Amino acid sequence: MSRDPRDSLNKTDARAALEAAYRHALAFDDARATRAPNAAANFDALMRAFGGPVPEAGSPADDVIEWLVAAAEPGLMGTAGPRFFGWVVGGSHPVGVAADWLTSMWGQNAGSYHGAPAGAVAEQVAAQWLIDILRLPRECSVGITSGATMSNFVCLAAARGALLRRAGWDVEADGMFGASPITVYLGCDAHASVFAALRYLGFGERRVVKIPVDAAGRMDAGALGAALADANGPLIVIAQAGHIVTGAFDAFREIAALTHARGGWLHVDGAFGLWAQACPSKARLSDGIEDADSWATDAHKWLQAPYECGCAFVRDANAHRRAMSIDASYLPTGGDEIRDPLHYAPELSRRARGFALWALLRAFGRQGIAQMIERHCALGRRMAARLAAEPGIEVLNEVELNQFAVRFGAGDEDPARRDALTLATVERIQAAGVCYVGAMRWRDREVMRVSVIAWPATEDDIDRSAESMIAAWRQTNARDDRRDAAAIG
Repeated sequence: MSRDPRDSLNKTDARAALEAAYRHALAFDDARATRAPNAAANFDALMRAFGGPVPEAGSPADDVIEWLVAAAEPGLMGTAGPRFFGWVVGGSHPVGVAADWLTSMWGQNAGSYHGAPAGAVAEQVAAQWLIDILRLPRECSVGITSGATMSNFVCLAAARGALLRRAGWDVEADGMFGASPITVYLGCDAHASVFAALRYLGFGERRVVKIPVDAAGRMDAGALGAALADANGPLIVIAQAGHIVTGAFDAFREIAALTHARGGWLHVDGAFGLWAQACPSKARLSDGIEDADSWATDAHKWLQAPYECGCAFVRDANAHRRAMSIDASYLPTGGDEIRDPLHYAPELSRRARGFALWALLRAFGRQGIAQMIERHCALGRRMAARLAAEPGIEVLNEVELNQFAVRFGAGDEDPARRDALTLATVERIQAAGVCYVGAMRWRDREVMRVSVIAWPATEDDIDRSAESMIAAWRQTNARDDRRDAAAIG
């Protein structure tokens, strides 16, 4: 029997769906520490669970929620749990989630103050708090985006417009065709999101000048200076706060001086590393970062905000607004004190991200954020030390922040064999289901990358995970030894 679409507006039906979602969300939160960190269902199983013909008739709302949970939960990764170390992702703290629930229910289109007054003001206040907590220049404007990729995009768009304006070209009005070419300089280990943002802006990935980096991925400031000595025309330098493998930081003060001496714009990709500014014991790592012209970071990483919540900071507020502003006759503008979000990020129709951001900053406070960062860094050092003490396991970098890389088979002189041992060990770790890590190719070698950043992680989680990693390595190594013995025999 066909279901009348108006039934979906039935208050009892809607309440049942909300209560079902609430019940399952609390159950998920209760199970964070015990859930497997990797997904149990494969692609085929998920397609069967979600698939089937197009529904011809509607279904009761609470039934839909039950079906959604049954289909989705086997395919959920444990990114919100305490033993997920595969990527630099936060754990969606319950305070932010609760604010995000309300955000969805309130249904605000947060592009402008007049369309969503509370959303605009919450974002404006949160932005000012972030500038203070991250110790960035007070004159910065802030755009709240979907993540660091779009934050890099916003900052680099502002840089492009400001530099071309100095050269007598209005890129916002006349586009890129006919404009002076801008040269972009960045380290060889720049993150993929930076290259994506450059591509979106018309720079192209192959037009950038890649500067050599040291063993930890820090840009070689001397090599940058030599490259800039031959530079002509407008230029952008992109530095990095928090290398994706090692957590290393570029020499910002020196790089800023070199960049500004040539009239260039320094942008910092600090997707997670910019948060070191909020932790007094780690702020030395980011010395000089305030000398840059723009900065990108994620709140859904170290601040543990729900997805999607990135932040773009631009010292030149006018350049920022020119690059992003959206104007239409039906969009009223606020007064001098009112900040319309649509002028600082690409979206017009957008989620009111400021509510969850404000709630988390209020819940943690300056001290809570600093303590969380310090704790995660200490947990990273604890895990790295435990692994490094095991024969055959090599930690490849000093753990300055929360990131480190591991290679298995230390002492084996055959790089290809060490690659195979590392990949096999990571596969065993994932199969054991105690924790989740991933492998990546870095500097022409396979490594296991570890990121300690989720808010629920404890020393017990770290110790359990390290023991599981060591057990996986011992099994892999023993099997390899038996294979060698069989070959000799």
